[in-house]
Amino acid sequence: MNQLSDAWPAIALTLQLASLSSALLLIIATPIAWWLSQTSSAWRKPIAALITLPLVLPPTVLGFYILIVLGPKGWIGELTQSLGLGVLSFSFTGLLIGSLIFSLPFAVQPIQYAFEAIGKRPLEVAATLRAGPLDAFFSVALPLAKPGLLTATVLSFAHTVGEFGVVLMIGGNIPGQTRVVSTQIYGYVESMAYEEAHLLSAGMLVFSFLVLLALGQLKTRTDKVLT
Repeated sequence: MNQLSDAWPAIALTLQLASLSSALLLIIATPIAWWLSQTSSAWRKPIAALITLPLVLPPTVLGFYILIVLGPKGWIGELTQSLGLGVLSFSFTGLLIGSLIFSLPFAVQPIQYAFEAIGKRPLEVAATLRAGPLDAFFSVALPLAKPGLLTATVLSFAHTVGEFGVVLMIGGNIPGQTRVVSTQIYGYVESMAYEEAHLLSAGMLVFSFLVLLALGQLKTRTDKVLT
């Protein structure tokens, strides 16, 4: 129990990372999901597969390649060094970039499904009322896709909280800088502090259960509205 106080900075950093990541993902994923739901381009399937890749790719593989790109010899690393920013690997910014890539499908897919469920009829009606494409998107599509947006936000936040392989590869386990809850538990186990590991792991278990419960409630409410 005497080491449990070490976990609070990791918890705070995890919440900061998850909040920022889910907010940015909502901004990034919404136009991507809209394009995927509306386009008939030949690029649709390859781009959808690329976005979905983190779902099937081992996190350590994804983390390794992100680490290479962000490192001193990677193209992003060389760019940031030339700008006087140093390298982004083993930093909070690097963790954020990795989280955005790793959690992108958890944000895009629910929003895409929500847009597809709307259908073309509401947008056609908006067009007859002289609403432009941008106006119809913000006044019709986005409000109707609200359940998908909420689901994407919750999933992105929860998925970021539970990240391990990617954050360990990109950020290591630096106290106060890149150490998050998952790597804190790993550190406890390495030092054989099993009681502290149990407490943090139990907290993660409760959190995961509450997320699934919230998603179930959200689905039930959405189904009632649609019926």
